[in-house]
Amino acid sequence: MLSPSSGQMIAAWFSCGAASAVAAKQTIEKYGSICDIRVVYNPVIEEDPDNLRFLNDVQDWLGVKVEIATNPKFPSCSAKEVWDKYKYMSGVAGAPCTLHLKKNARVEWEKNNNPDYHVLGFTYEEKNRYDNFILSERENVLPILIDSRTSKAECFAILSDAGIKLPRIYDLGYPNANCIGCVKAGSVSYWNLVREKHPEVFKDRAEQSRRLGTKLVVRKGKRIFLDELLATDKGYRIKSMHIECGIFCEEKR
Repeated sequence: MLSPSSGQMIAAWFSCGAASAVAAKQTIEKYGSICDIRVVYNPVIEEDPDNLRFLNDVQDWLGVKVEIATNPKFPSCSAKEVWDKYKYMSGVAGAPCTLHLKKNARVEWEKNNNPDYHVLGFTYEEKNRYDNFILSERENVLPILIDSRTSKAECFAILSDAGIKLPRIYDLGYPNANCIGCVKAGSVSYWNLVREKHPEVFKDRAEQSRRLGTKLVVRKGKRIFLDELLATDKGYRIKSMHIECGIFCEEKR
């Protein structure tokens, strides 16, 4: 069982999502008296601007400054720039935006700060994802929300009770607070939601994905280009993509 010692450093990775916010709060409450708690965020400019309002609200609630960690190779923090540079958006090799704007930014921050432990937004119902992650990626990840038996729904409630309004992206029906037009999503329902709520983003993704030859959406078991998707196409009801974009972004159930 992982047990941080006095004076050690814990990096709580904040994604502008509800779970990572509550995980950071519980980490501070549990270990703040003995450990150096660093809350760190990897920005991506394709996220909704209200995410920064949420970040500031959470920062006040935590009483700890949220640090910004970026990849110096991509100072603009733009996923679109990454896709154009590597001529690849998403597929069997994952998404290069995750690698370069999240994972490599995290590696750069770690080289300069050397944390002893990490905290991610794995909720109680995601124990299998946590178990897979520590087997395949790293072992020094504290299961904060799992140990406290805190679910994703309870994370929303905790923030509401604290008077913190969730990022407005949730109010628009999106399943998480990631980039608008997340290229790791293949759902017909998701992309038609983007078309409805952010038509300019849908148009932009359709143009770039066609130009780079990336078929982003799955319709009736077949991958198609976004500009082939009809507004009348029906998919499954959006629940959660199980993607909270960060260092465990590719880890599925």
